[in-house]
Amino acid sequence: MAGHMRPAGPPQRSVNFGPSAVRLLRRMAPDRTRLGVVLVLAIASVAASVTGPLLLARATDFVVATAFAGAPLDRAALADVAGQTVAVYVASAAFAYAQGVLLNRVVQNTVLTLRADVEATLHRLPLSHVDSTPRGELLSRVTNDIDNISQSLQQTVGQALVNVLTVVGVLVMMFSLSVPLALVALVSVPLTLAVVTVIARRSQPLFVDMWREIGQLNAQIEESFTGHDVVTTYGRRREVRQRFHERNAALREAGTGAQFLSGTIMPATMLIGNLVYVAIAVVGATMVTAGSLTIGGVQAFIQYSRQFSQPLAQLGSMANLLQSGVASAERVFGLLDAPAQEPDPEEPLALVGPGRIEFEDVSFSYSPGEPLIRDLSFRAEPGHTVAVVGPTGAGKTTLVNLLLRFYEVDSGRILLDGVDVRRSTRADLRSRAAIVLQDTWLFSGTIADNIAYGRPGASREEVVAAARAASVDPLIRSLPEGYDTVVDEDSGRLSAGEKQLVTIARAYLAGVQILVLDEATSSVDTRTERLVQQAMSRLRRDRTSIVIAHRLSTIRDADLILVMEDGRVVEQGDHDGLLAAEGAYARLYAAQFAGPATEEASSGVG
Repeated sequence: MAGHMRPAGPPQRSVNFGPSAVRLLRRMAPDRTRLGVVLVLAIASVAASVTGPLLLARATDFVVATAFAGAPLDRAALADVAGQTVAVYVASAAFAYAQGVLLNRVVQNTVLTLRADVEATLHRLPLSHVDSTPRGELLSRVTNDIDNISQSLQQTVGQALVNVLTVVGVLVMMFSLSVPLALVALVSVPLTLAVVTVIARRSQPLFVDMWREIGQLNAQIEESFTGHDVVTTYGRRREVRQRFHERNAALREAGTGAQFLSGTIMPATMLIGNLVYVAIAVVGATMVTAGSLTIGGVQAFIQYSRQFSQPLAQLGSMANLLQSGVASAERVFGLLDAPAQEPDPEEPLALVGPGRIEFEDVSFSYSPGEPLIRDLSFRAEPGHTVAVVGPTGAGKTTLVNLLLRFYEVDSGRILLDGVDVRRSTRADLRSRAAIVLQDTWLFSGTIADNIAYGRPGASREEVVAAARAASVDPLIRSLPEGYDTVVDEDSGRLSAGEKQLVTIARAYLAGVQILVLDEATSSVDTRTERLVQQAMSRLRRDRTSIVIAHRLSTIRDADLILVMEDGRVVEQGDHDGLLAAEGAYARLYAAQFAGPATEEASSGVG
C-alpha cells in the first residue's frame, strides 16, 4: 500500500573513508576481551617470528668463526641453535592460528549485530523512505554490502594487525643490529605511506560508485524479472536488455577503475621495498668490509629487510579490500542513519472499543506545498461499512495509510474510539486492523500457514473455519496436498482470485474490529468476484469496514459512501441518495454503467 511515491533523490557520492572505517571498527568493541587476547597472541606470534633471523645470524657467525679458526664444527651446538629456530617458528605459527580463530569469531559477531541492526532499522523506517528507495537497491545494501563488509573485515583486520606489529618488531631488531642500516630501511615507510595515500584518495570514490552501480543494477534486474510477463507481452525485451547492458557497462567502468587504481599499490610498494633491499645489500657489504658488521648480521638484516618490506606491501595491497569494505559500510551506515519514524508516545493510551473511526479536518501532503488531502472529515460507526470512491489520485489509498499511521497527518487528527491514534502505539493500532489489498501477498509456506498468518498459533480447525467463511475451503481441498500445499508470492498453483480468497481467510481469522478492503476485487474474474463478494460480506459483519473501490457495483450496500476528488470529500451519503443528488457519484456511476457492454452487464448487476 505504497500510495504516492516520493521520487528518489540523486545518489550521493561519499568519500568519508576515515569516519566510516573508524565507525566500522568501533562496532567490534563489544568483543573487547577477545580482541585483547587476539592482540596478545599477535604480539607473541610476531615476537617469535622476528626472533628467527637473529638465531640464524648467530648460527651463521658460529659457522664462519669456526671455519676461520680451522677448528672442527660443533654439530651439537649448531643443532641446538637450529632447534631453537624451528621452535620459535612453530610457536609463531601456533599463535597466529589461535589469533585467526578468535578474530574470526569477533568478525562474525560484528557482522551478526550489524545485520540485526539493519533488520531493526528496516522496521523503524517510515513508509516514505521505503517508497522512495528501489527495492533492489535496498536489498543490495542488506545483502551484498553486508557480505562485502564481512569479507573485508575477515581478510584485512587480522592481517593488518600482524603486519603493523611485524613492522614495529622488525624495526626494533634492525636498530639493535645496526642503526645506519635501520635508517636506510626506514626510508621506505614514508614513501609507502605517500604512495598508498595518493592512490587510495583517488580510488575510494570509484569504490563508492562501484557499489552504488551494483545496487542500481540489482534494482533493475529485480524490476525486470518481477515484471517479466509484462516485458515479454509488450515486446520490450530489447529495451530491457539495452538498459541492462548500459548499467552493466557503467558497473564495469567503475569496477575497473577502482580495481586498477588500487591494484597499483602492491607493485609500487614492492618496487620501493626492492630498492631499499638493494641499498641495504650495498651498504651492508661496505660495513662488513670495514669490519663494523658481521656476515651473520648482514644475513639477518637482509632477512629483516624482506620481513620489513613484505608487510608494507601487504598493507598496500589490502587497501582495495579496505576501500571496498568501507564503501559498503558507508552505504549500510547510510541506511542505519536514515530518519526513523516518529516514536510512539512514552505513555500510550490503550485502544479499547467497538471500532468507531473519526477523521477531523485531516490534511496531508507527500511533498511540501503539494497538498493531497485537505480538511477531510467523516465518521465510520462501529459495524458499518464506509466506501471510498473517486478518480485515481484522489487520495483514497492515502486515507488508509493515514489511518494505520504508515504516514503521519500534517494537521487535524484521526480518532479510534475517541482516542487520537498518535497517542497510541502503532502495534496496538495495527493489531486492531486487517487489510485485504488489490495485490495479494503469499509468503513461501503452506496454505494453512498463510491463513494462520492472521493469527499465529491458530489451530487447524480455526484455519479451516476461516477458509470456509472465505469460500476457499472447497478449492483448497481439491489440491493434492490440501491445506499443506506449498505456495508463495509467485506461485502458479493458485489464480489471482484464489489467492485473494486466501488473503480474505487470513483477515477473517485475525478477528479484528477494523477491516480495510483496498480494491480487493479489481483483478479477479466475474465468477471469482462473486465468491470474493460473498466472502467480504461475511468478513464485514460486526466490523467497521473501509472499502476502497473502483467498481461501484461492489459498494452499493455500504452504509456510507465518500466521494473524493482532489483530496476532498465532495459528496457523502448512501447509494440511492447520492444517485438522486445527481452529483459526482451519479456521474461516476453513469460512466461505469452506461451502455450495453458495461461492467454492470458483465457482472450481473442491474
